[in-house]
Amino acid sequence: MSDDIHRGEAHGSDLASRLNWLRAGVLGANDGIVSTAGLVVGVAGATTNRSAILVAGLAGLVAGALSMGGGEYVSVSSQADTQKAALALERRELKEMPEAELEELTGLYMDKGLSHELAEEVAVALTRNDALAAHADAELGIDPEEFTNAFHAAWSSMISFTVGALLPLLAIVLPPMSWRLPVTVAAVAAALVVTGLVSARLGGAPPRRPVVRNVSIGLVAMLVTFLVGSLFSIG
Repeated sequence: MSDDIHRGEAHGSDLASRLNWLRAGVLGANDGIVSTAGLVVGVAGATTNRSAILVAGLAGLVAGALSMGGGEYVSVSSQADTQKAALALERRELKEMPEAELEELTGLYMDKGLSHELAEEVAVALTRNDALAAHADAELGIDPEEFTNAFHAAWSSMISFTVGALLPLLAIVLPPMSWRLPVTVAAVAAALVVTGLVSARLGGAPPRRPVVRNVSIGLVAMLVTFLVGSLFSIG
C-alpha cells in the first residue's frame, strides 16, 4: 500500500514539473508572438519593402531567442548556485552542531501545528533517515536531489520564443502588401487567444479575463509600434 502511495506521489511530482515546463513554454511563445509582432508591424509602418521587414523580423527573432535563452540560463544557474550554497551550509551545521539542528527541525514542525512530543518524534525519525533532506525540505523548501538543468531551461525558452516569433514574421512577409497588416493582426490575435486559453487552463483560472488581457496587450503593442513606424516612414 505504501509503495502505491509513493508511486502516486512521484507521479504527481513529475506531473507538476511537466506542467511548469509547459507553462514556461507557453509564456515564451507568447513573448515571441507579441515582441516580434510589434517589431515587424512597426517596421511595416515605416516601409513597404518586404526585405527590410524580413531582415528586421529575423534580427528580432534571433536577438529575442538568444536573450530569452541566456536570461533563463543565468536565472536557473543563479538559483541552483544559491540552493547548493544553502545546502552546503546546512550540511556543515548538521556536522558541527547536530543537537541544535535537531532542535531547530523540531521547532519547524511545531510551527506547523504538531505538539512538541510529536514534532520531536518526527524530527528524530527524519534525521535518522536523511538529515540533510529533512532540513532541506522543512527549512529551505528544496530537494537536494533535484536541480533544474540550466541548459534544458535555456533551450526550452529559445525554442518556444522562436516558434512564437515565426508566426507574425511569416504572416507579414508572405501575403501581398495590401493584406500584410490584416493577416498579421488576425494571426497574432488568434495565436494570443490560444496562448491565453492554455495559460488559463494550466493555472486553473477562468479563461475570459486572461484571453482578453493577452489579446489586448498584443493589439496595443502592434498599434503603438505601427504609429511609431509611421512617423519615420521611408517608403
